[in-house]
Amino acid sequence: MTFIAPPQASLRIALIGECMIELQQRSDGELNQSFGGDTLNTAVYLRRLVAAKWQVSYVTALGDDSFSDAMCTAWASEGLDLSLVQRLPGRLPGLYCIQTDAQGERRFLYWRNEAAVRECFTQAAAAQVLTALDDYCVFYLSGVTLAVLGEAGLDRVLPRLIAARARGAKLVFDNNYRPRLWRDRQQATDTYQRLLPHLDLALLTLDDEQALFEEADVESIFKRYRQMGVNEVVIKRGGHSCLLQYHGALHEVAATRVARVIDSTAAGDAFSAAYLACRLQGGIPQQSAAEGHRLAGRVIQYPGAIIAREAMPGSSA
Repeated sequence: MTFIAPPQASLRIALIGECMIELQQRSDGELNQSFGGDTLNTAVYLRRLVAAKWQVSYVTALGDDSFSDAMCTAWASEGLDLSLVQRLPGRLPGLYCIQTDAQGERRFLYWRNEAAVRECFTQAAAAQVLTALDDYCVFYLSGVTLAVLGEAGLDRVLPRLIAARARGAKLVFDNNYRPRLWRDRQQATDTYQRLLPHLDLALLTLDDEQALFEEADVESIFKRYRQMGVNEVVIKRGGHSCLLQYHGALHEVAATRVARVIDSTAAGDAFSAAYLACRLQGGIPQQSAAEGHRLAGRVIQYPGAIIAREAMPGSSA
């Protein structure tokens, strides 16, 4: 069974979230500057993987500063549609720093409380964005999206997405739970529950799901999503195999092994992009998971969130 049946000749996909200024601290203390954010990472990789005639739009709010200008230039160079990107006068994007240890594990430092994205759906101009979303077939957002939009923003956008799903659109969610973005765990679980029963595809990181909902084991997670009516659930387990539940059937798909991990930044985002790209183009869940592992395995061999196009799987790199 395909994710969208029948596969459409032309498809519009909207990814909603936040991109930040990314600073990567090298071992010598030098900082390399780029841009990143979970949904933006997924948007870039998805754009590279799906049919060229499909429209992949990024939905966010930025400032009117030079960093925001550079973000838009970079996104346009990747082929992302920017028609739903708001530019808010006097505002700035968020910023984060990645510190990576010898094993490739990451530590993040964030400066994002005043980021423009927090007003993405609360400004007057957001009305046009919300109306435009009615024309999209697939929506992708994450736990970070839920946190940074805030209650007021979610009150405006979630009903729109749920109504679109009732008309046949698909909702895809990556759990990406970041405790520091929430007042407490109860606030996070309450907010997640507003969206979870409406999902068509849940892409879950095991550690995040257990931290958020205090699940005892994988079966408890699968059971909870079955009871909510979510028919397709993927549990990502880092460098280990992922587990799938699809219309009640369980599957396990081995991870791609690599000789050395340089940087695990965006591995989960890349997995989600490749999984969704394969599903949208007619792949079955097991095949899609294999593609997710393949891209994630390539991404962790390079520093930073977004690898060069020539480093993508299937290239000569």
